[in-house]
Amino acid sequence: MTDALQALSREELAALGREYLLAGHLIDRAGMPFLLAEFGRDAMRDVAIEEWMSASPVYTKRMRRALGWEGDDVGTIFKGMQFDIGAPHQFMDFRYRVHDATHGEFSLAWCGALMDVEPIGEEFVVTMCHHIEDPTFDATASATNPRARMRPVHRPPRVPQGRVPHCNWTVEIDPKAEPLKEPEGARWLATSRAANVELRTEPETTPAGDLDYAGPMDPDLQLERFSHATLVRICDEVCLQGHLLARSFLRAVERRFGTDAALRIGARQLTGVAGVIAKRLGRLLGTTGGIHDVMRVLELHPSLRPRAYVNAVVGGDRVEIGPCDALDEGDELTWIALLLRGETTAIRSIAQAIDPHATCEPVRPHKQARAAWSVRIEKKGPGADDSDEVRVTSFSKGAGFVFQPKEGMSTAPAKKAE
Repeated sequence: MTDALQALSREELAALGREYLLAGHLIDRAGMPFLLAEFGRDAMRDVAIEEWMSASPVYTKRMRRALGWEGDDVGTIFKGMQFDIGAPHQFMDFRYRVHDATHGEFSLAWCGALMDVEPIGEEFVVTMCHHIEDPTFDATASATNPRARMRPVHRPPRVPQGRVPHCNWTVEIDPKAEPLKEPEGARWLATSRAANVELRTEPETTPAGDLDYAGPMDPDLQLERFSHATLVRICDEVCLQGHLLARSFLRAVERRFGTDAALRIGARQLTGVAGVIAKRLGRLLGTTGGIHDVMRVLELHPSLRPRAYVNAVVGGDRVEIGPCDALDEGDELTWIALLLRGETTAIRSIAQAIDPHATCEPVRPHKQARAAWSVRIEKKGPGADDSDEVRVTSFSKGAGFVFQPKEGMSTAPAKKAE
């Protein structure tokens, strides 16, 4: 059976790739509010630092292999950032400048993450833009060169108020600097099945577009430049980034507050991001409701991809999960393991985001499948309201963010601050 990604055009895959990058970024917006409510801002800060320091080096190295780029210079560091769910295109409007092999800078002409936390207060801005970014930016750079350092020229809180660009950072590689050690969490995550699953790029006989990113760093990178097969690979790698980040988050919570807390908060995280991203995918695909549209969004939803890691079978009116790496990590710290614990609310959240009259119930799985759910549309009553988890996640401006037509990011005007 042809995978749903294979059936999309290059233009559709590029648009979906941007959605997947933003989906990965919103994972934190779905989980952190519940962590904050139970354990406070310091716990949220510490979990976020460990989560990103553990995941970013692992998936940066995966993307490097997938797109065939080499090197350890500043331009190579920027390539990794261009494919990082922590820097989704446009929502985090990065502008990159390479001065030479060991020096460069970047700025954020507009930062959606800042727009999320600025209304909450300066303490939260400092937590994100100082306490979290300092160690995590260096961890991201060190995946390419452990002697690289990122340092702020200016950053929020914004002075004067409304300042653009929102921040400006230098990147320097000092051959005399002490190499940064690989974070312990990254070493742990690198041994996981998620980190080592093999994704294949289907060969193309007459490809249109680039097959890799082996050339110079393009500060105006657009996903449309890549071939169909390469875009399929990019989309699946970005979905896998989300699973790696979620696994890293669950482990960071578990280490501090125990397994029960990790699974409880992780289930709410999954439900919230599942519903918000389903709504975004529905808008992208032009869905109007009904079982066909619900199942199409389930087929493309990043929480159930890539198929090499998540053995999800979506068809008719059923979703089934078969044996797969996501269930064989040796613990319950994966979204798919949460589903098998009975967290049906995440599947229901996706379905009801497309049709509020959808219902979702566990059913007996076929053959070797481990779990299954049936989806039905019952046009009775007003339809379901958004869950608390979806409403909390929708606080992020990423929930309603609209991508703009492609243009050169190095020359485009900065977005107006909100």
